[in-house]
Amino acid sequence: MKVKFWEKKPVTKEPKKKKSFAREWGDAILFAVVAASLIRWATFEAYTIPTPSMEKSLLVGDFLFVSKLHYGPRTPITPLQIPLTHQTIWGTNIPSYSDAIQLPSYRLPGFSEVKRGDVVVFNYPPEDQHPADLRTNYIKRCVAVAGDSIEVRDMQVYVNGTPSANPEKLQYSYFMATSKILNEEFFLDHDMDLTSVYAWEGGFRFNATPEKAAELAKLEFVDGITLLKESPGVQQPDIFPHVPSNYKWNQDFFGPLYVPKEGATVAITPATLPLYERVILEYEHNDNAEVRDGKLYLDGKEANQYTFKQNYYFMMGDNRHNSMDSRYWGFVPADHIVGKAVMIWMSTDPYGKFLNKIRWNRIFNIIE
Repeated sequence: MKVKFWEKKPVTKEPKKKKSFAREWGDAILFAVVAASLIRWATFEAYTIPTPSMEKSLLVGDFLFVSKLHYGPRTPITPLQIPLTHQTIWGTNIPSYSDAIQLPSYRLPGFSEVKRGDVVVFNYPPEDQHPADLRTNYIKRCVAVAGDSIEVRDMQVYVNGTPSANPEKLQYSYFMATSKILNEEFFLDHDMDLTSVYAWEGGFRFNATPEKAAELAKLEFVDGITLLKESPGVQQPDIFPHVPSNYKWNQDFFGPLYVPKEGATVAITPATLPLYERVILEYEHNDNAEVRDGKLYLDGKEANQYTFKQNYYFMMGDNRHNSMDSRYWGFVPADHIVGKAVMIWMSTDPYGKFLNKIRWNRIFNIIE
């Protein structure tokens, strides 16, 4: 006789509940936001060119891919932030982040260092309304790296005493003497940026390449083209380091200036302190640094030298007479570097109409 102490009852599986339409869409949107945030943070991010400071290398209306892989992505300072935003919530002035939690920022390894000639996106250093990684994005060309000595003589950049190779489409300011009344169509037909064109007594001021200026000079109604540049020894008040008596520098005659390098030590004197004061007080994360009566104090003690904690870079726009760059506000710290501009994926002409609105010849151009 067989006795059954227990008998396993057959298990019946309940049919899996199908997700609602709203739940399916919610999951898809969540996945897309997370994936897009990771791609944007770690690999490539799209940017647009809003100003003419890089003309004619980059044009207003160019849409770029900027690589975070080259120099390495940075960990966020404010992790409490709405995904896919920068400073504010789209279409509002409401901050998109909370500074209740702030963490040190670290850079993950990249496969390249910032090099001279790179077109770089970075956070605008003097801006102090936001954390460093959320400051306004600027794009310029790196003309000097950490450890270099940078100088501008008669508009030509010199690095470590040697003339640098100029970008192919470098622009300067010119005055065109003419009695003829010229409208916008004239300048657009000659592929010129209207934001740099001003009517002056006896003609027009504009920005262009030397080749374009020579081309305009041949027109029969043009009485002459003059290059507008500063003279040596004449100080521009808005030029770095903004010291009236010591440095008579301007946008065309600037330096020489040493670009700080991590681990390098400089003497702190009344002559050098104005050059590195902002670096030491604002970018080096020194808790107890101050300047009193023209002297530097660290932890309450006067310092006659300083060793830099990170690398710095000197950036300039290719539109040399229409670019607010390192000549005006100084160095770009390494922790402000966002990425390298690598490709134009779309370009729209703000003055174009219908089929001419898109600059087809610029799509998928590699940035050099």
